[in-house]
Amino acid sequence: MRILKAEQAHVEGIVRVCSEGNRTTYADLYPADYIEQIIQQFYTKERILGEVTHTGKEWGGYIVAVDGDEVVGACGGGMIAKDASELYVMYLDPVRKNEGIGTKLLEAFTKQQVEYGAKKLWVSVQEGNHEGIPFYEAKGFAFSHKQKGYGSEEAEKYTSLRYWKNI
Repeated sequence: MRILKAEQAHVEGIVRVCSEGNRTTYADLYPADYIEQIIQQFYTKERILGEVTHTGKEWGGYIVAVDGDEVVGACGGGMIAKDASELYVMYLDPVRKNEGIGTKLLEAFTKQQVEYGAKKLWVSVQEGNHEGIPFYEAKGFAFSHKQKGYGSEEAEKYTSLRYWKNI
């Protein structure tokens, strides 16, 4: 397995992993039509291609876990302040969980963000996400506060849990 910054060849794999991961992660938390709205907003080939080719401190690009030629995990985020970063997205192929892939992706992302000057790393986890919450807590993230969703009326019905850690 290789962990690397995503390239154009990884776009379809990122779309697949993030779409399937989103459906699996949120199946019991969100209505199916809302999940599909999110996927159509954030995980289209066109959007992912742009996010793979245009990167910088505010969006470091996707980091992918590749097994053979298959993308089995993806994450990304960027700097949100002079010394703080946020992991915006991390999904794994649903059949590849509990193999250490998420840990390797988080380590690579953290290293990237430290190079950008981050000293603190933030992440939002949907309240009720019984896979994400224990993962981040096991990685040393501490709960900070609850925050309403944003971006649409539907999103505002849900609550995110904000976690952070020093890096």
